Amino acid sequence: MSRFGVIAMALCFALPASAAGVNSRAVTCPALQGLIAQQRFVFIGNPDFQDFVVSDRSVCSGPDVIVTRSVPTLDNPQCLVNYCKRRGDFTGSGG
Repeated sequence: MSRFGVIAMALCFALPASAAGVNSRAVTCPALQGLIAQQRFVFIGNPDFQDFVVSDRSVCSGPDVIVTRSVPTLDNPQCLVNYCKRRGDFTGSGG
């Protein structure tokens, strides 16, 4: 099963707020990082970044690696978060 499939299935059992995604701009950086640590992965839905962020590499699929980037939060325009990226697929916007 693909990483997306596993995450989508897990979201079916997650809290409704998590399934709807998190607007990182509405929470503080420590609150966002705490939520990610607690749930292991969270969907962030901002105009400039729409993807799952993860607590650690164990949430990624086999060949994926952890990439750190920043997302804006209520108190920090560059709050650092991790997300999974396919090895060798580093095109597009970074953090």
